[in-house]
Order: sequence, then C-alpha cells, then structure tokens
Amino acid sequence: MTRSKPTKDLKPYFQTLEDLEGPFDWAAFFGNDNPVVLDVGAGRGLFLFNSSGEHPEKNFLGMEIDYREGRRAATRLLKSERPNARVLGGDARVAFDKFIPDSSISEVHVYFPDPWWKKRHHKRRIFTDVFVERVTKALKNGGELHFWTDVEEYYERVVNLMDHAPQFIKREAPEEKLPEHDMDFQTSFERKKRKEGWIIHRGLWELSK
Repeated sequence: MTRSKPTKDLKPYFQTLEDLEGPFDWAAFFGNDNPVVLDVGAGRGLFLFNSSGEHPEKNFLGMEIDYREGRRAATRLLKSERPNARVLGGDARVAFDKFIPDSSISEVHVYFPDPWWKKRHHKRRIFTDVFVERVTKALKNGGELHFWTDVEEYYERVVNLMDHAPQFIKREAPEEKLPEHDMDFQTSFERKKRKEGWIIHRGLWELSK
C-alpha cells in the first residue's frame, strides 16, 4: 500500500486526513449545501465518477486508504471537472470518528470491501457492529446505507448485523441490470466479478431514528 504524499497537487480533488482539520463543515468543503454521499473504500473511483456526473445536485466524498488508488480516482475527477466529487485519503474509521459531523450524511455506500478471508482476520473487516454505530451517527434520519459484495458469507454476516440494528429498516436493493457499456457498472470490481460470472449480493437499509 502506498501512503506517500502526492507527487502532483490534486487539491481539492485529493486530500488526506493529515491535510485537514475536523469536523468538516460541508458547506465550506464543497462550497454548497447539497446532500453529501460517502463512498467508503472508493478504489479507482468509478462510482464517484459516474454518480457525480449523473447527480450534480449531490456532493460525493470517497474514502480510500490506498493513496495511489485515491489519487488515480481524483485525477479522473479533475480531468472531467467534477466539483461535486472529492477523494479523502486515509482510514475511514478515523474519518467517521473525527471528521464526519453527526447527522450530516444522506447516503453511505460500501462496495466490495476486503473480506479478510481468514477467520482470525475477520475483526479487520470494515463492516462490524462498531461501523454500524458510526454510520448511525453520521446519517441523517431517512439516510441510506448501501452494501454490495461478491462474498456470500460476508453478506450474510452484514445482514445479520443489520437485522439486529433496530434503527434501520431493510429496503429493496436494486436489481442487477445489463450494462450498456464497459463503464456502466457500480465499481470496477463489480465489472470484473460479473464478467467472471460471480453473483453480486446487494443490501439497502434506511435509517429511522
């Protein structure tokens, strides 16, 4: 994993937790009062890129612990002049605890997080009961939590977690659609897995405080 400082200035499209002070003032951060959407583990940024173009009325912040991938996503946003999208380099858990104001987020998206296959490493997974608490604090009432994975066991664990979180209501997840072109996927990882024939498990929950 590359954690060095950027060699090219991509601000404000790419910044790290070390560059910023929290908690965020979203109106100052994005320059408007539009709803804020978080992408936890943004990777190469396909979701950020597509969604920021389709929904200019929303602001998108991708969190990515791999600085190299984060800079790659930010470069694409910069070239396409997407002022409503940013990438934040750093640990999402730290960002939730120190940078994300309570009840300030409209959507949280978690797509294909590292499954940490070995049982003894499951505690390293991003999606835990503590993460559910962090999301609960961050979301506005009526806000949405989206979770996709190709790992059935991980999906079942998340569903079990969410079934025991009375503050969330399970909603109908989006159905799989046929892509119209090679960029018409939620993430680059979804594109890879679907082309390999994997089943994608999707979940959607709404916060009702």
